[in-house]
Amino acid sequence: MMANLFSSFDPTTNFGLSLNWLSVALGLMLIPPMYWIIPSRASMLWLNITMALHKEFKLLTKSSSSNGATLIMVSLFTLILFNNFLGLFPYIFTCTSHLCLSLTLSLPLWLSFMLYGWLVNTTHMFAHLVPQGAPSALLPFLVLIETVSNLIRPGTLAIRLTANMIAGHLLVTLLGNSGSHLPLVTLNILIIVQILLLTLESAVAIIQSYVFSILATLYSSETD
Repeated sequence: MMANLFSSFDPTTNFGLSLNWLSVALGLMLIPPMYWIIPSRASMLWLNITMALHKEFKLLTKSSSSNGATLIMVSLFTLILFNNFLGLFPYIFTCTSHLCLSLTLSLPLWLSFMLYGWLVNTTHMFAHLVPQGAPSALLPFLVLIETVSNLIRPGTLAIRLTANMIAGHLLVTLLGNSGSHLPLVTLNILIIVQILLLTLESAVAIIQSYVFSILATLYSSETD
């Protein structure tokens, strides 16, 4: 029996080992086999997904000089997507449900965007703090609000990913723990509900990785 509801997300309690963070590297074992036979269906599917993401990120960056910026965002999407899906398998640690990973992804990105914007496009960054057409009496408050919203961006990115990943896993864990005390008819209903929840979590895994990379791209486009 679990000591508390969140013990399944503790990286030091599962099986008494601290090797759970190795699940971050499990995606590297799944990518190379796609390219053993080229063109395979898996490699062609992933190539189409990558090209579609590249075109969408290219539209959001609005810059012709940053040709490699979309590669960073596609790689970020791939990393989060693989780790989100791996967390759906039994006995695999869901590393994206922890702030120490999501903040590691969001904070350096946001900090690099801010440093580039304020050092290279200082005038544009100052103008971005004041909305166009705002009344003069509200300018100090608007500047304060825009500053706070810029400062909390890495935290909102990280918390959004962590909260969405941990919420579904907690619900699946709660329903799964009650299965041993249910009669057969109710157990069948529980199994159907669990399958539906796993389908929903699969969709959430894709959506959250997409939202994270899209928002990071939008934040980078504001510095140009």
